[in-house]
Amino acid sequence: MPQQSWSSKRERQYQHIKDSEKKQGRSTDRAEEIAARTVNKQRAESGEARSSGGSRSGGRSKEDLYAEAKRRHITGRSKMTKAELEHALR
Repeated sequence: MPQQSWSSKRERQYQHIKDSEKKQGRSTDRAEEIAARTVNKQRAESGEARSSGGSRSGGRSKEDLYAEAKRRHITGRSKMTKAELEHALR
């Protein structure tokens, strides 16, 4: 079930995950689903894909953004909205 928008790296990743899941005894359908979801999640987290809402955050939750802001020592993060966190992290 590889997507047209996936890079060759993501295609290889999909195939590797699918093969690994099949070796663990999962059905072909389930292995394909797990592989596709994993690749799509990786793409969203790395900013390669837009979320369904068109967000520039790559679909990251406010909690994810807050955690990154904390790692970067951004002050005032606890009072920021999701949009403000996204802006501060750019």
